[in-house]
Amino acid sequence: LAPGQLNKMLFAPGGTNAIGMALKLARYATGRHKTISMWDSFHGASLDAISIGGESLFRKNVGPLLPGCEHIPPPTRGECLFNCQNDAHDGCIEYLEYIIEMEGDIGALIAEPMRWTTVELPPRTYWRRVREICDQHDILLIFDEIPSAIGRTGEMFVCEHFGVVPDMLVIGKGLGGGIFPFAALIVREDLDVTGDRALGHYTHEKSSVGCAAALATIDCLFDEKLIEKSAELGKTGLHYLSQMQARHPLIHDVRGLGLFFGIELRCDDQPALQAAEEIMYHSLSQGLSYKVGGGCVLTLCPPLTIKETDLLAAFDVIEQGLQIIGGSQ
Repeated sequence: LAPGQLNKMLFAPGGTNAIGMALKLARYATGRHKTISMWDSFHGASLDAISIGGESLFRKNVGPLLPGCEHIPPPTRGECLFNCQNDAHDGCIEYLEYIIEMEGDIGALIAEPMRWTTVELPPRTYWRRVREICDQHDILLIFDEIPSAIGRTGEMFVCEHFGVVPDMLVIGKGLGGGIFPFAALIVREDLDVTGDRALGHYTHEKSSVGCAAALATIDCLFDEKLIEKSAELGKTGLHYLSQMQARHPLIHDVRGLGLFFGIELRCDDQPALQAAEEIMYHSLSQGLSYKVGGGCVLTLCPPLTIKETDLLAAFDVIEQGLQIIGGSQ
């Protein structure tokens, strides 16, 4: 099911564990311990995961973190640190190449193919250039697709939207169908080089219940055509949100991929932190639960089995919140 030569899989109790296994495998396979990851990224809350992660909330007061964890700015649309003016994010790419040249012994680059907490989608050209750079310098490219798991974005895996195949792919969360914690590390066949040692060695690493849940989830994806449904409902949902945006100046942007939506709120070109919190609590009072990412992005990840009427009803609850706080015209 995985793209390219991603034919080897190792299971884990959770996504953070799978990230740890990916980092250990990268060290073993390359003989290099240094990594490049992105500021504002999240890969889990264990010590190794927060070392490569980029959120200060998780990194503060728990150092020293793992050595050799270099960070670069993410290619954020409209707010790029290097003020990149094109989809290729030339400034971001040049800085990545600079870090690689200065360090000289990077083993792996680990990243979220899209930023999950704020639902940011880098352009296709960006990841293609990153893939080329990794190939040029013999650096392993690791994609963290834990939050989307499988099928959510309208493709089996997010990387397929960008036409890029990583060397390692980490998935979790919905892999167990929402009923059992289960994650996996999927790698190229030639990276199966640690047969003489344990990458994970977790008590519940190869859970038979988790395997059964994952197999049932995959069967359901295909039997009920949920991947195609995610793609179609994603288009319907974004169209509905675009209409909502036209009615409410507080909505700065709506974006998404399949059944993964982000509604960014801004007031006077500043993040509308209080408004986002008030709308979230209004939604909770109406039975709708979701996260707020980056302080001002309402992040919705509905079940893949959701009906169109229920999806739009959820958006209506958010619009009610906008009206209550006076965010409409």
